[in-house]
Amino acid sequence: MISAFLQQWHLLGLTLGLCTFLVIGLFHPVVIKCEYYFGVRCWWWFLVLGIVMCGVAIWATDPFWSTLSGVVAFSSFWTIKEIFEQRERVRKGWFPANPRRKKH
Repeated sequence: MISAFLQQWHLLGLTLGLCTFLVIGLFHPVVIKCEYYFGVRCWWWFLVLGIVMCGVAIWATDPFWSTLSGVVAFSSFWTIKEIFEQRERVRKGWFPANPRRKKH
């Protein structure tokens, strides 16, 4: 178990903090790219990912994987909100709109 090693060396909290930072950092460009290529209609992908990762967090017995799954789950749920806010940022001209994407 990875968490046993991390707990033994008192690194579990630091490792999970780093992983949380990386997950949030990964989701930021994902929001921008998804809104650019797919618009807000991709929001349900993040809902499904969040629900699946909630299930993984409940199912996982290792504290490291359970916590990391929970971080990904709630980052996915937050991304739904950010996708719609990204649309507004594009409307304001803060980010480029995709000229090839049809308006719905």
